[in-house]
Amino acid sequence: MTTTLDRTAPRDLAAALPARLSLTPRTTLAGRLDGAWWPHSRDLEAELPPLAAALEEPWGRVTRVTVNPTRWPVVPHTVPVDGRVLHVGWFTEQDPDKLILLSYTVGRWDLLVIPPETEPAAAARLMAAAAIPGSVLTAGVLMTNDAAIGRGLRDAQRQEAGWESEGGACMSPFGSPMDRIHLLNARHDARIGAYRFSDPLPLPPGLPDDLPPTGGSGRGATAPPPAGFPPTPKGNTPT
Repeated sequence: MTTTLDRTAPRDLAAALPARLSLTPRTTLAGRLDGAWWPHSRDLEAELPPLAAALEEPWGRVTRVTVNPTRWPVVPHTVPVDGRVLHVGWFTEQDPDKLILLSYTVGRWDLLVIPPETEPAAAARLMAAAAIPGSVLTAGVLMTNDAAIGRGLRDAQRQEAGWESEGGACMSPFGSPMDRIHLLNARHDARIGAYRFSDPLPLPPGLPDDLPPTGGSGRGATAPPPAGFPPTPKGNTPT
């Protein structure tokens, strides 16, 4: 049996909780979104009053809201907000991940709607991305991009868990676990040590084993005299 974690809040609790918002700073850069909204449930009648109350100070009084019914089981025609009426409309052509707020005197705002069951880490990424001034990314693109990021993070966690379960971590001689990097470094050092302290290479065939330690091109080395010439005594200059 598959169990789904329900992160949505009951209707009474959702109406009492403050709205979770991330708004774009006031700048001259015009973007596709004005911020993000992370509701506690999919109940518009419970979620819209605290949202309108939170936006009244920075944006003014919201008089109308439009949604796509794909994300909302019930779309009421009106919602009471502090003794007044907030009108709600729906359009199937509207981005399902976007909420449009209208005011007769102030203007229009577009908010990314983060699903209430979203994990906190993903919601934080989406709220930050939607509040970037001048961003040209739509609500749907942001949701698609973050879904890809979430899949990548989950795949990395599964690979790390598989590495640990297969004995990827072992104990070092000092009593602390060694991770993959330490193991690779240890193997590299072992190969270098084996190369440095291995037996010397054999001499080519035909050469005697007791060659004198003279010759070479290093500093202080003396080359043997050519055949037919006597050796030069030390301290004398040949004439």
